[in-house]
Amino acid sequence: MALTADVKDELARTEIAKTSVRAAELATILRFAGGLHLISGRIAVESEVDSVQLAKRVRKDLAELYGVRGEVAVISASGTRRTNSYVVRVIDGGETLARQTGLLDARRRPIRGLPNRLTTGTVEDLAAIWRGAFLARGTLTDPGRSAALEITCPGNETAMALVGAAGRIGVQAKAREVRGIHRVVIRDGEAIGDMLERMAAVQSRRNWDEMRQRREVRATANRLVNFDDANLRRSAQAAVAACARVERALEILGPGIPEHLRYAGALRLAHRDASLDELGHFAEPPMTKDAVAGRIRRLLAMADKKAAELGVPGTDANLPADLD
Repeated sequence: MALTADVKDELARTEIAKTSVRAAELATILRFAGGLHLISGRIAVESEVDSVQLAKRVRKDLAELYGVRGEVAVISASGTRRTNSYVVRVIDGGETLARQTGLLDARRRPIRGLPNRLTTGTVEDLAAIWRGAFLARGTLTDPGRSAALEITCPGNETAMALVGAAGRIGVQAKAREVRGIHRVVIRDGEAIGDMLERMAAVQSRRNWDEMRQRREVRATANRLVNFDDANLRRSAQAAVAACARVERALEILGPGIPEHLRYAGALRLAHRDASLDELGHFAEPPMTKDAVAGRIRRLLAMADKKAAELGVPGTDANLPADLD
């Protein structure tokens, strides 16, 4: 998705000066984008990322922070894989790197969540965790009903660690599991913008806010149009129903209708699309809206009463079948 790619491109180009923050980001990328493997009896650290820019960033941080050399291999697009991916692999010194980044504990056991020193770090460290997780396995969908900033996690422990980290920097996130895949999701539009800014995607935050505003303006306009359409439709249907009932009332009552009621009925039939207020202005002399409505109401009531006495259909008999 273009929006996700733009955010990742901005994050991958972000320069971080503080060593501990760079280390927190790198450790999270290694945890979310790869894992530990045994190659010829030695522990190797691998990370599969989706851009050459990020692969270069990981390789640079490995060299500058831990003094290890990462090999980069390209996995060509094929089948369901639409684009190339890049694997950064460390074999020589892999076990030492795994210990230093918190992928292994002191007993050589893989860490299931995130290292405690990261999740209890500073606000900058926590933001770096989210930046690393998004770079590794994050997606961002367009503003709208289904807007979401989502990160696919290796397991429940890492998902809960991300939720906790988000909470500590003032953003609400939720963990969920669908078909065995653990994800952390932020759905509120304002919260997504806040997290983008926390991760240092400042330009993406501005773009996100502009897109949200455009969507909101368009949605408001659509709601108003639909509201007006609904009102016009209801008014038209009411006018059709009123005219049909008045025509039937004149048939039922015949020549014995009081003149003031006949005049109101004739006024309604002469101006079928007019509102009651407009009918009052058309009258000679002019009448109020309530006066017109009252006369038509009495005309229909008189006709329905006579229809009941005669045992014939009332004023509803002429109503079109397709009226709501």
